[in-house]
Amino acid sequence: MNRGARSKGIGYVRKLVRGERSIRGLLMAHCSPLTAGTSMTSVTPAPFAADSRIQRMSPENAAAVSTKAAQLEKALRQVIRGKDDVVRLALVSVFARGHLLIEGVPGVGKTTLGQALARAIDCTFQRVQFTSDMLPADVLGISVYSATEQKFEFKRGPVFTNVLLADEINRTTPKTQSALLEAMNEGQVTVDAHSFELPQPFLVIATQNPVEHHGTYPLPESQLDRFLMRVRMGYPDAHAERQILRSEAGVSRLDGVRPVLSGADVIEMQQAVKNVRVDDSLVNYALEIVRRTRESEFLSLGVSPRGSQALYRAAQAMAFLEGRNYCTPEDLKPLVVPVFAHRVVVNGLYASTLKKSEQSDQVLKDIVENVAVPV
Repeated sequence: MNRGARSKGIGYVRKLVRGERSIRGLLMAHCSPLTAGTSMTSVTPAPFAADSRIQRMSPENAAAVSTKAAQLEKALRQVIRGKDDVVRLALVSVFARGHLLIEGVPGVGKTTLGQALARAIDCTFQRVQFTSDMLPADVLGISVYSATEQKFEFKRGPVFTNVLLADEINRTTPKTQSALLEAMNEGQVTVDAHSFELPQPFLVIATQNPVEHHGTYPLPESQLDRFLMRVRMGYPDAHAERQILRSEAGVSRLDGVRPVLSGADVIEMQQAVKNVRVDDSLVNYALEIVRRTRESEFLSLGVSPRGSQALYRAAQAMAFLEGRNYCTPEDLKPLVVPVFAHRVVVNGLYASTLKKSEQSDQVLKDIVENVAVPV
């Protein structure tokens, strides 16, 4: 190589070195973890957090929120007599960020449960009586033109509340039923290409009469899958009904309900539920039940991945209400039927004398009995 070419090569290398030094100087000036006397290779990266949105609670705070949850459940049981299991499942839906579908004949306390829950949590409550002539705008809201402002203004509907009681939801058309899909799944409402966030916490308690089917529109599977669980609120037993007759009227008992929690307390408890530990053996146990629902010869539709996620969250909430920070098989087993029964479809191969609405419950009970419980 001649002298001219070698000098050009040396000059090119010097430019690269100066460029590297300038880039290193810019990084040192703009990156706060680096100082002027620290080399690039000596910086140790910070450890990666599993999920920065979930904050671990101290044992003292966990005990405090567990006590508040027990007080909330006690307040609801003073209003809803003889239905402790329904009250517990309603609280599971609240703390698991889910929604509740209640089936029962008129007059068993479905509306009272929603009103008592809203009063005890000290949050807003709206009741919508669904009928066949209702439109989606009657639930979500509507844009109205303002002559003074010279623009459209959105008038919020009853869905903008903390607890929404959708009374006899199967009496309205599928068009209006589907208006709740986005609200229940994403916590927002989209109208005229604008999205509006719903207040938190947000809970939908829907009711339907399983006996009378004249003039009703059964909820499709896509709508049923949005509910965390379905419970049946039947007649009370003799002892509970005697207490109802001896006590004051339902309205008077509702007036006596005092706020136990605030909306912020509920959100804090929902975060605490996420921290409840679920062992891998319990996860395998739940997945085995889900797999058998998909392979059962008596079911034409098995449980979806959303259903398995719902069971996972519900088990965490159940353990939280029991005052534990870990799940056990006893938290999962009682929740299989309420969480899965409305997500599966029984085919014609299943011969039973039970009502069609109760056949899915029996199939699921048989599946749970045949799955080995982890020790």
